[in-house]
Amino acid sequence: MKRRFLLLAFSSFPFFYSNLKAQSVQYTKAQILAYSQEWKGERLPDGRPKVPDALLERAKKISLEEAWGVLRNEGYRNQFVSGWQIMRPDEPMTGRALTVTYMPSRPDLENPIKEQGKKENRKGASNSWPIDMLTKGDIYIADGFGKIVDGTLIGDNLGNSIYAKSGNGVIFDGSARDLEGLEAIQGFNAWVRGYDPSYIQNMVVGCINCPTRIGQATVLPGDLILAKKEGIIFIPAHLAEKVVVNSEFIALKDTFGHLRLREGKYTPGEIDTAWNDTIKTDFLQWLKDNPDKVPMTREQLDGFLQGRTW
Repeated sequence: MKRRFLLLAFSSFPFFYSNLKAQSVQYTKAQILAYSQEWKGERLPDGRPKVPDALLERAKKISLEEAWGVLRNEGYRNQFVSGWQIMRPDEPMTGRALTVTYMPSRPDLENPIKEQGKKENRKGASNSWPIDMLTKGDIYIADGFGKIVDGTLIGDNLGNSIYAKSGNGVIFDGSARDLEGLEAIQGFNAWVRGYDPSYIQNMVVGCINCPTRIGQATVLPGDLILAKKEGIIFIPAHLAEKVVVNSEFIALKDTFGHLRLREGKYTPGEIDTAWNDTIKTDFLQWLKDNPDKVPMTREQLDGFLQGRTW
């Protein structure tokens, strides 16, 4: 029993051993699948859920409050983190999470990790390993345990590589350097805890594509990330479409309600409470008359309305 307990305990570490043989620095497809069984769609080659590109783009237009409300109703209460330094706060960023956990280094941990990295043909320092794995639409998101000085996970060289591979930026519970150089990369954005001229020291990758912690939130590989000036929402892949469609529907209701209030057709009391059948019918007709305002497909809208309780 004691030996079994120890094996289970070690297997829960980001970088672990079994029978004294080092395992991969990154989670396997089987491990990622175990954490994302509710996702039924396409997957990336590394096993992460592949939330469709079109959904990533639509998510940029939903509000954090709307997304937060849907997740809370689904029982996901640890999905929002605020308090960031944002490079371009007026430019929202969405993408699929490629997660990385960094750890304070010590020789008996760092040396085996580096040896394993060599066996896996990984190049350069460990903070560049995740960059080599990025694909279009990914966001490199890392738990850098809040380290600022000597915790700069990237500078402008790595920033250029990140943007070339992903078309996105980064989210670091840690720091970055070369701010002016990073700002020169058009389209690149960053949510970090700070900037510092130092270079990364005494840190090592613990695991890639494993569940990680960002602030008070847990992030899984493949999560849909919605980053805005207020903070960041981490949306489980299997709920991505539901969150986006629900949020879009709420926004449509608000647009319709504001319009009718300006026209004086309904009172604030009627719009701010449960809608009666007259308002519902008027709203549904407004949707038909204004298809250009409806971001979801007709199939998604009809499916949503069937389960809608208003």
